[in-house]
Amino acid sequence: MKKGANLHWAWIIVAVCFVDLFINYSVRIGYGVVLPEMIANLGFSRTAGGTIYNAYLFTYILLTPFTGIFTDRFGARRVISVCSLVLGIGVLLMGTIQSLAAACFFYAIVGIGATGMWTPVITVVQRWFAPNRRGMALGILSTGYGLGFASMGIAFPWIVHNLNWRYAWYILGGAAVVMTVGNGLLLRNDPRESGVQPWGEKESPAGGGGVWPAGKAAPDERMTLGDVFRTSRFWLVGVSYFAVAYGLYGITTFMVDYAEDQLGLPLETASLLATFHGLFQIAGVLTLLPLSDRLGRKKTIILSNSLITLCLAGILLTGQSATLLFVEISVMAMAHGATFPMYGACAGDYFPKRVMGSVIGAWTPFYGLGAIATHWVTGILRDTTGSYTLSFGINVFMAFLGIVFMALMKAEGGESAWRKD
Repeated sequence: MKKGANLHWAWIIVAVCFVDLFINYSVRIGYGVVLPEMIANLGFSRTAGGTIYNAYLFTYILLTPFTGIFTDRFGARRVISVCSLVLGIGVLLMGTIQSLAAACFFYAIVGIGATGMWTPVITVVQRWFAPNRRGMALGILSTGYGLGFASMGIAFPWIVHNLNWRYAWYILGGAAVVMTVGNGLLLRNDPRESGVQPWGEKESPAGGGGVWPAGKAAPDERMTLGDVFRTSRFWLVGVSYFAVAYGLYGITTFMVDYAEDQLGLPLETASLLATFHGLFQIAGVLTLLPLSDRLGRKKTIILSNSLITLCLAGILLTGQSATLLFVEISVMAMAHGATFPMYGACAGDYFPKRVMGSVIGAWTPFYGLGAIATHWVTGILRDTTGSYTLSFGINVFMAFLGIVFMALMKAEGGESAWRKD
């Protein structure tokens, strides 16, 4: 795309990545919507349902750090295209499962494909936008996963009624395979390679991908991944990421089952929780992410995590009220939608551009381990106690820790964020 063209290629990048996220998160978060019907049909326990998701998460967190490194080394276009194909194959196979072992194996393949649907995606989008426009760009992009969640909440009951739960996997798997072509044809790795500046950048910066005083080069542009690991901010952001992921996924994965089994709501009503969650995620990413460009990532993440903590506490304390559950899930979703993209944006703000993908990939195991832990703990506690009350209490505490560790992170941006601690 040449200078002077009416449409900056950055917006093509956002559009393609939007579809990638829509499909990926329809698969990923939609699992919680498919879960009640799937385990009932196959005779699986809730613990088994959590184990299937954890098979996905194990491959996801083990391979995502490598995906981040490959993105920095070989470019997002190749990584995303290959992973889209693997994702599609894995999801198609999920529609054929008859046993727990097969479900775990095929969802682990889905996890491999999913490694290319987050770290490379938000890395390439950040590279195509100026630092003070990244929150806005990620906000637009992130509506993709909110719509994915909302669509599953609406579409899945219709699929069950007219077909069966297996067709949810067939439809999504086919869409992922088709997107392999779109990714290969339309994605571009870096605006500099295409002869343009990032969208919103008026003057070419002197250094890397973070924010520093005008006219000054980033002092640690030669920072390696080893140097990143020696900074306290990397670990504080990572532990905060772990804690809030634990708090969120203990609710979102099991909330439809909680509403149907513990509150006694019909499937159609319980599934609407996913729709509300997805729609309000969209509201969150379109407000909180642009706000983070002005307020700063750290302050906005603390605000977002505080809302999550309060809503999780509300879900725990309001007991059998379905109305309050819908309200609390909706408010929590606004913060949820913006939370993970903001953690990803911290890589571009607090570390050099050349290691951005590697940093995002290195943070992913924190997120993944939090999700794995909460799925097992929540599933086991539900199966042994007969309710979600105790596990939801643990989720509240973990979300609160996500606030604490982020508050301890000193670097707020600017030149100081690049200095070694």
